[in-house]
Amino acid sequence: MADPSSYRPKPGQIPDSPGVYRFRDEHRRVIYVGKAKSLRQRLANYFQDLAGLHPRTRSMVTTAASVEWTVVSTEVEALQLEYSWIKEYDPRFNVKYRDDKSYPYLAVTMNEEFPRVQVMRGHKKKGVRYFGPYAHAWAIRDTVDLLLRVFPVRTCSAGVFKNARRTGRPCLLGYIGKCSAPCVDRVSAEEHRELADEFCDFMTGRTSTYLRRLEKQMTEAADEMAYERAARLRDDIEALKKAMEKNAVVLADATDADLIAVAEDELEAAVQIFHVRGGRVRGQRGWVTDKVEEITTGALVEHALQQLYGEETGDAVPKEVLVPALPDPVEPVQEWLTGRRGSGVSLRIPQRGDKRALMETVERNAQQAFVLHKTKRASDLTTRSRALEEIADALDLDSAPLRIECYDISHLQGDDVVASMVVFEDGLARKSEYRRFQIKGFEGQDDVRSMHEVITRRFRRYLAEKEKTGEWADGEDSLGDTSTGPLTDASSAPIADGLDDDVTEGRGNGLKDDDGRPKRFAYPPQLVVVDGGQPQVAAAQRALDELGIDDIAVCGLAKRLEEVWLPGEDDPVVLPRTSEGLYMLQRVRDEAHRFAITYQRTKRAKRFRSSPLDDVPGLGETRKQALIKYFGSVKRLRSATIDQICEVPGIGRKTAEAIAIAFARAAPAAPAVNTATGEIMEDEESDTTAETSGEPVSAGAPDERRGQER
Repeated sequence: MADPSSYRPKPGQIPDSPGVYRFRDEHRRVIYVGKAKSLRQRLANYFQDLAGLHPRTRSMVTTAASVEWTVVSTEVEALQLEYSWIKEYDPRFNVKYRDDKSYPYLAVTMNEEFPRVQVMRGHKKKGVRYFGPYAHAWAIRDTVDLLLRVFPVRTCSAGVFKNARRTGRPCLLGYIGKCSAPCVDRVSAEEHRELADEFCDFMTGRTSTYLRRLEKQMTEAADEMAYERAARLRDDIEALKKAMEKNAVVLADATDADLIAVAEDELEAAVQIFHVRGGRVRGQRGWVTDKVEEITTGALVEHALQQLYGEETGDAVPKEVLVPALPDPVEPVQEWLTGRRGSGVSLRIPQRGDKRALMETVERNAQQAFVLHKTKRASDLTTRSRALEEIADALDLDSAPLRIECYDISHLQGDDVVASMVVFEDGLARKSEYRRFQIKGFEGQDDVRSMHEVITRRFRRYLAEKEKTGEWADGEDSLGDTSTGPLTDASSAPIADGLDDDVTEGRGNGLKDDDGRPKRFAYPPQLVVVDGGQPQVAAAQRALDELGIDDIAVCGLAKRLEEVWLPGEDDPVVLPRTSEGLYMLQRVRDEAHRFAITYQRTKRAKRFRSSPLDDVPGLGETRKQALIKYFGSVKRLRSATIDQICEVPGIGRKTAEAIAIAFARAAPAAPAVNTATGEIMEDEESDTTAETSGEPVSAGAPDERRGQER
């Protein structure tokens, strides 16, 4: 625990002007970001007597080890910079709203040649029109099903669309009139885009125009005695009215507004938002947050506005935002919202009438969501706390292991040996800090030696980071690591540097370097768990001993009987089968196994798709495809002379020589086998298939050996 007076700036050093400040901890991680109209007055509040501070503020200033600030010209600039830094650094002591569920949106992909209507979740993409959010995906599908009668926009996936174009036959929706079938040229791209624009206009609340137009067309058809067309138009009108009924009119003047309500106590707060467009509730969402600092309702509202509109522009920011309390001061926030929209935005508290009545409804929803969250979280926190306490008791630890790291080794009969590291904090997975390793110290299958290498590499990096920050006076020199850095998990969208997404394993800020940006291995665990028994545990402990680390506990979880092994012990620790501690260790171990085997399969698949051209320096995919296209097959390319290779556009003599050398060094490929018939395929055919499709064609396909994976 740091003494705030040890890093308190002198009063004369702090400017009396607007700005944004950052508190950093001893590891140089940004732990809090704030803004102020006067930096001098605001920062002085943090350095008063600790007994007079709010408990959470006291925790923040005693965790911090330094403070720094950036001066800006206006309070609006301070608001913008604060939002940017909170997004970049993800400070642990800032208010961070988290959705109480993953809300689905109705999305129209206007960035495609043939826009598609679909359900989308997660981060918004550029060029896509979003409507909602909705409480349930089925509500979106019901609405879309009704609207497709009038606006037959494409809803199929890219694969279905391409297949229809290839075969010249539309899908079922095209036959029943719920798709205009641009895949078979029933409408042009321009006509289909007009339909998508009309669909979007209707969803934004411009409903009366289409209803009047359809009613006029129905009347004209009836006058012309075209009764079938009139009946169809009548059904279209009923479908539109039915879709409109799903969103009741709440404000009679066709208002576009967002209403925000807050329910809170001393520790947490819940926020509910109703999105009203054209006088109808078009979407609803909610967030919950820990109040990690002393904060007013107005400040909670300000953070909610940043969360809502920080990435939005134009009509996505409504003309009117109704809130339970105004930020102090309100002018910079209102000016910031106006800048995001591009025109005036009214930020106010509703006092009377329909808007006040609707705000009361939003407040009731916020209160109900808050009560539900408190009930669920109390149960979750109790279970996780009990599990960590049971682990601490079973392993004789001084305190509950708030950070647990688990390691697993994966390979296929000794090939493509890899390892994974997963992190759990407070009993929850921290996917932003997952890491993966390639075993490079030796060849072949040796789980014990692999575990020793991985633990050594991981904690060498930890010692290097401590030495870098001055925490480690006598550390080793040049403590390098050959592991892969921020990673990518093939099982879910990109992680770490390209992560899930999702979710995302590896997405997020994780640990920070001197500039507050992600580090790889800067933060030590209280407990290291390895997947295995006595040999693996002994290897992990030996690696820590060799590095001089004696304050990190080690255990192993053996799969056979789910026994917990400790270093130097001849007998395992057996936890009851109903133990929450055992269940948590199993979850950690299983997650490490999943992450490792996913990486191993990715490497194996890449190896099966390799070719001699991969070893040619500077030869990218474009020129590889050009070579295959020019010669027609890999076999012909292999037999070509250097002069013939030089005839390919973009291939110089030096590159041609490198290609010829690569083929000369490569062993001749085994004959490919058609797995459906058992026949040996022709060399030319198999070469072309293997190199252009990227799929293995030999009978020894990797999936057939998956049962021997580790």
